[in-house]
Amino acid sequence: MEGKGKINLPGTKEEVFEEMLNPELLEKCIMGCKEFNVIEDNKYKAELSVGIAAVKGKYDADIEVKNITEGDSYTLVIHGEGNPGLVDAVADIKLEQIDDNETLVKYEYEADAGGKIASIGQRMLGGVAKLVINDFFKKAKNELKKKQEAA
Repeated sequence: MEGKGKINLPGTKEEVFEEMLNPELLEKCIMGCKEFNVIEDNKYKAELSVGIAAVKGKYDADIEVKNITEGDSYTLVIHGEGNPGLVDAVADIKLEQIDDNETLVKYEYEADAGGKIASIGQRMLGGVAKLVINDFFKKAKNELKKKQEAA
């Protein structure tokens, strides 16, 4: 399954880029994140508990940030396995400065599922993927607003 989207986030391109790679922000914004551990720079292990339709269950996820172009773009690679099956996803993320205090984040992703969750169909999985991504960016936007207000 494939998808793409965009969202405006508060802050300069450099601020948004830095925060989007901040492990604390990632932990707060990833849906169902119960545990989040830094393995090394830009490599993480997470325990996720997701409760959406047939995708419901616990997943152990490996998350890696690759192809970093400082301040401009990066690729997020996720592999998750759990009792409902497995998910592999790759997302390319690009940032564009809109004005002094707003950044446009564009993303494109590809994801594959295996095991029990693959049997629920691409349409439903696509809806779940959109829900998880939208939830992540909504939380990220709120966290960035809080940080701006505190400054």
